[in-house]
Amino acid sequence: METTVLVVDDSPTELRAMQAALKGRGYTVVTAVDGEQALEKAMQFKPRVMLLDIVLPKKNGFQVCRQLKTTPQTQDIKIVLVSSKTQDSDRFWGMKQGADEYITKPYDAAELAASVERFL
Repeated sequence: METTVLVVDDSPTELRAMQAALKGRGYTVVTAVDGEQALEKAMQFKPRVMLLDIVLPKKNGFQVCRQLKTTPQTQDIKIVLVSSKTQDSDRFWGMKQGADEYITKPYDAAELAASVERFL
C-alpha cells in the first residue's frame, strides 16, 4: 500500500532534504510551503503522517496542528513537528496542540524516517 507523507516547510533546502530522506524509502511525498497550503493539502491527500515545521508563513505549525487535530476528517493524521525551536517549552506546547512527536533540527535522515515509520 502506498503511504503518503505531507512535508511542510518554508525552506526549499529543508523540503528537499526531507523529501530525499523519505522518497528513498518508497513513500509518496507531498509538499507545502505555508500553513494554509498545509491545511489544504492535508484535506486533499489525507496523508498518514505529516512532517510540520513550526515557523511558517500564513499560519504557524502550532495553529496547523491544532486545527488538523480538532477536525474529524484530519484528526487521525500523525503529526511530527520538525523545528529549529529547541526549548522544552516549545516541545511542551507542540505536544499540547496535538503533535504526536517533536524532532529538532538539525536531524538526520534516519531519525526522520524512523519517526515516520513508527506511525505506519
